[in-house]
Amino acid sequence: MGPLLLVLLLALILFGAGFALKILWWVAVVVLVVWLLGFVVRSTHSGGGRSRWYRW
Repeated sequence: MGPLLLVLLLALILFGAGFALKILWWVAVVVLVVWLLGFVVRSTHSGGGRSRWYRW
């Protein structure tokens, strides 16, 4: 009974970790798309020039 519970616990942990990693991959893809869109759709300065891609 003990080994069966350990195997079930291990399967549950691995399933949970796999689900969390899949969600993190989707979040990373969304952030990458937003970041790349920031390069394409940059705001302009009041002087008419293009702004820098960083803000420091």
